[in-house]
Amino acid sequence: MRGKWGSGSAVAYCLGITNIDPIKYDLLFERFLNPERISMPDIDIDFDDEGRDKVINYVIEKYGRNQVAQIITYGTMAARSSLRDTGRVMNVPLDVVDRVTKSFPVHLSATLDAVLAEQDVAESLKNDLNKEDLERAYKFRELSTEDSEIGHMIRTAKKLEGSVRSTGVHACGVIITPEDISNIIPIATAKDSDLVVSQFDNSAAEEAGLLKMDFLGLKTLTIIKDAISLIKENHGIDIDIETIDLEDKETYKLFHRGDTVGIFQYESVGMQKHLKELKPNKLEDLIAMNALYRPGPIQYIPKYIERKHGREKITYDLPEMESYLKETYGITVYQEQVMLLSQKLANFTKGEADL
Repeated sequence: MRGKWGSGSAVAYCLGITNIDPIKYDLLFERFLNPERISMPDIDIDFDDEGRDKVINYVIEKYGRNQVAQIITYGTMAARSSLRDTGRVMNVPLDVVDRVTKSFPVHLSATLDAVLAEQDVAESLKNDLNKEDLERAYKFRELSTEDSEIGHMIRTAKKLEGSVRSTGVHACGVIITPEDISNIIPIATAKDSDLVVSQFDNSAAEEAGLLKMDFLGLKTLTIIKDAISLIKENHGIDIDIETIDLEDKETYKLFHRGDTVGIFQYESVGMQKHLKELKPNKLEDLIAMNALYRPGPIQYIPKYIERKHGREKITYDLPEMESYLKETYGITVYQEQVMLLSQKLANFTKGEADL
């Protein structure tokens, strides 16, 4: 089991629902449940590929097919898809559309709305875009002002950006209702699901008071299960994945070399590069790297690496922050750290800190 909140529950740990000790890792129960949060606790349950179908079939048999549904997802038009679709409808030559689309900044925060906004591009996006992307943004903005086919295409695409373009099925979300689901919310069918699908997306379904369970089938867990089975078959060795040595030096050597193809969350080229520089020697390093390697905090990875190896001085904006940031070299990595700091510095309650 995993989840943004579930692992903070000592009761869930004691019952064996999760195997992560929340006390050992300083996880906060308030992320799981507190009086000031109105949404249900979020517990994601991961299974191997085969196990997920068994669980869904069990839920259907227990509650009835008319009380179980998967959740719809709505795909919206991003900047580049808006440009391509607009160009196609306006019969702009494909090579021109392709050239204009590729000239748009590649950073995730660079939307058409942001790049073409009234304020200066550098001011609105300077914290997100590198020099090359900023230059792209300025040139693209110039194109949008032209009284030409390209200018008209860009201005039209801006109006379409963010519009719903497609529907899909949530990768893991399943709704369970106390009565026939069609009495509660609108439903639909989907080619990718044998179950009916809600016409409410994830957030709307929760706001409607429905119970959402996340059953996720992970290929990685299937690989682990098969590996354990093959080791037993070929070498006669029983391995309990829950009790493996988390300080095995040979394993850390793999991470030092960036030899992580096939390791969930650590196999991308960018992650391999950072691991080679980090030279992790404890589990906490891997946990931090996993948390940092996401849009936004990824910019702090070089600083984290430099501070770990003593090449950069560890500093704190306020002396009081050291107690919660010492483990991560003065860098705020985890949401728990933000919550604890808000309690300490702003006298927030634990519930307010979660909100």
